[in-house]
Formats: sequence, structure tokens, C-alpha cells
Amino acid sequence: MASYDKAFESYKKALTTAASVAASMMLVRSVVNEVVPPEVRELLFSGFGYLRSRASSDHTIIVEKKNDGFANNYVYSAVKTYLATRMNTDIQQRLRVSSMDENDKMMVSMDDGDEMLDVYEGTEFKWCLVCKDNSNDSMNSSQNESQFFQLTFDKKHKDKALKSYLPFILATAKAIKAQERTLMIHMTEYGNWSPIDLHHPSTFDTLAMDHKLKQSIIDDLNRFMKRKDYYNKIGKAWKRGYLLYGPPGTGKSSLIAAMANHLRFDIYDLELTAVMSNSDLRRLLVSMGNRSILVIEDIDCTIELKQREEGEGHDESNSTEQNKGEGKVTLSGLLNFVDGLWSTSGEERIIVFTTNYKERLDPALLRPGRMDMHIHMGYCTPESFRILANNYHSIEYHDTYPEIEKLIMEVTVTPAEVAEVLMRNDDADVVLHDLVDFLKSKMKDANEIKTEHKEANKQLDEEKDDKDNEKN
Repeated sequence: MASYDKAFESYKKALTTAASVAASMMLVRSVVNEVVPPEVRELLFSGFGYLRSRASSDHTIIVEKKNDGFANNYVYSAVKTYLATRMNTDIQQRLRVSSMDENDKMMVSMDDGDEMLDVYEGTEFKWCLVCKDNSNDSMNSSQNESQFFQLTFDKKHKDKALKSYLPFILATAKAIKAQERTLMIHMTEYGNWSPIDLHHPSTFDTLAMDHKLKQSIIDDLNRFMKRKDYYNKIGKAWKRGYLLYGPPGTGKSSLIAAMANHLRFDIYDLELTAVMSNSDLRRLLVSMGNRSILVIEDIDCTIELKQREEGEGHDESNSTEQNKGEGKVTLSGLLNFVDGLWSTSGEERIIVFTTNYKERLDPALLRPGRMDMHIHMGYCTPESFRILANNYHSIEYHDTYPEIEKLIMEVTVTPAEVAEVLMRNDDADVVLHDLVDFLKSKMKDANEIKTEHKEANKQLDEEKDDKDNEKN
């Protein structure tokens, strides 16, 4: 009983002391507010805050949703995108799900008050999403709520956070958004670019072409993307030219779409017949965006490009017309953008020319530095046939494969023709037997044409011999 009384007295004394200290603090605060000028009070309180922050080992960075309460903060958007990829949905108790529309990808993000730990190069960074109600704050009457991310870390890592971690987040978010954004294809309309969404499904995985050639194209594109500093160092525009040539139906357009999907580049499809002059051409090409692919299909027949040397020796009226930038687009006008002074008007550019007849092109278009890589799109091979069969019917092998591959080696058939047969029926067994019949029919037709040509040539030779005998 005595020990109980002793403990009670000790507790009572502690309460009395605490009450006395609290009363003293309130008295001091009241005296300070009444006696000490506001400027001095602010200095004192800031000093206390400084001492408190010095005693703490944590440092905090605030990333607000709006800049100055109005403009969107790009860093906030980047942090939100980045953290969405780092979240562990099994650990987070509350998740916020959002989407722009029914076709947009669903984004899972943090909810108000949630915390998340991220580790970057061995350093821990703690994120917290804070939503603040400003409805009673007259200074923020334009907004009822403000949102910001609060980043907390050990203060010794301040330089790392500002100079390495946050820039890493910005770069990562940029790459994520570039990968997820909807690609556009731009077409010429009334002298300007007209964009629409590009949803072409072609990828390098589904592309029916030789594996080594396909891999060489992928490697070349990846190397190009990493060489910005290299191009600046050697004094060249950051661009790459590709010439795709081969018979119709061999997959040139599919390859261009696969390149766009691989790089996440927009496509600018230039119809030269719709361009009236070199000045119009220059205006269109300069207005292209970066990270884009310029495509000029069937360049050998879409327009009759004048040779550069044709300007010499023409009469005065023709030269005057050319000086005014009127008339047809010239080869010089096109080359000036491909590798002339105007080629530096943008970055990360891919230029693709396609043709069915490479031999018809002016050599000036083909030299290195303009068309850096020449890619032959040939007829269907056994390897490309297997890719098509797997694409259309998800099969790796069938009993008809040996016969089909033998026929493909003997018959000139395009991937487009093979694909058309494979699409005729959902039953793989049926369409593969149909393909055998189709290839046999093509071989029969080819043999008949050869026989006809052979007989025609034989008849011509006989007629020639008869004429020679008559002369003798």
C-alpha cells in the first residue's frame, strides 16, 4: 500500500510539472506575441526551424502538380508515370486507377496519403502523395485542392537526388510515354500535313523475311538511336536513309510499319505528285516533327525527277521559271533535304525510298550518305513461308511443309500471294493443301509461258535463218 501511495504521489508530481511547463510556455508565447515585434518573431521562429532541420537527418523535396497554381508541372507528370511502373500492387493497400478513354491504357497509381519506397543505386527514396484542401484558403481560391508528391531521403544524398535520381525519373518517364503513345501517319493534303492515328500491327516478329537480313536492320536502327553525340561529333545530321527495292507484294510497306513500331516514330507519307515546286517541298519537309520516318514510295514512277545537269543549256525562259521555284520538283530539291543544308532542320529522322526497279533510279539518290542501307525485298522463301504460317495459323510444322518449301524454291511467289491463300480458311489443314495446289498451278503457268517463249524464239530464229538464206 505504501508503494502504491508513493507511485501515485510521483505521478501527481509529474502531472503538476507538465501543467506548469505548459502554462509557462503559453505565458512565454503570449509575452513574445505582445512584446516582440513581428520581424523579430519571424526571425526567431525561422531560427528554431533551422535548428530542428539541422537536428533531423531527413531532407524533403516537394513536386507540385501545378506550377504557381496554374500551369501543369511536367516533373509531377513524369514522377506519376515513373512510380506507376515501380508500384508493387501486392503491397499497396489503396490504388488509384485512371484512363483517358476506352482505348487508352489503364494507369494504376498511388492514392492520397499513400507512401512508397523506391531504391535507386542503393539509396532509399520515400515518396508520398499528398492532397491538400484549399477551399478555406483565400490565397488559393482558384483551386479547391492541390496535389503534390513529397520525396523524403537522407540529407547526405541531396546532390544525388537532384542531379541523378530526378533526371533519371524524367528520362524514364519520357521513354515510357514514347513507347505507349499512339503513333501518327501524316499525309499531304492541300499543301499541308494531315495526321491520323497509325494502328498498323506489323512488327519485326511478324515480318516475313530472312532472319539475318531482319536482324541486320534491327541492329542498324538500334545503333542509329544511340548515336546522337556521335553524329554531332562528326558534323552530320542525325538521320539515316534506307532504300527498299524489289517486286510488288514483297513486304516493303510492312517493313516501314515495323520500323515505326520498333522506334515509336511517326510516319510522314510524302506523295511527290501532290507537291508543286521545290519551295513547297521544302516547306513540307521542314515542318516535319522529330523522331519521324519520311516515306517516298515508288520514287521511280511517282514523279519524273529532273536531273541536276538538265538546268545547263536550257533557254532563258526555262531558267527563269526554275529560279522562281515553279514547275516540277527537281532532283536537286529533294537531295538538298536528304543531305544538304536543309537536312539539319530536324533530329532523329529516318528517310525511306521504295522502288520496284532499283536500276531506274538516278545514281545520285543511291550513294552512301543519302541511302545508307539498300534492302532487297525478294520473293517468298521457305523461312518467310514458315513465319507467315505461324502468324496466320499459329503452327510450327505440318505434313505439307516439305512439298510447299520445295515448290517455293522453284516458283517465284510473293509473300503477299502466300498470305492471301493462308487467309482463305481458318482450318490450317485446308489452307495448306490449297497452297500446294496454288503453287502447282503457278508452276504450270510458268512452264507454259517458258514453252511459249521458247517456241516464239525458235520461230524468230527460223524466220531469221530463212531471210539470211534468201539473201545468199
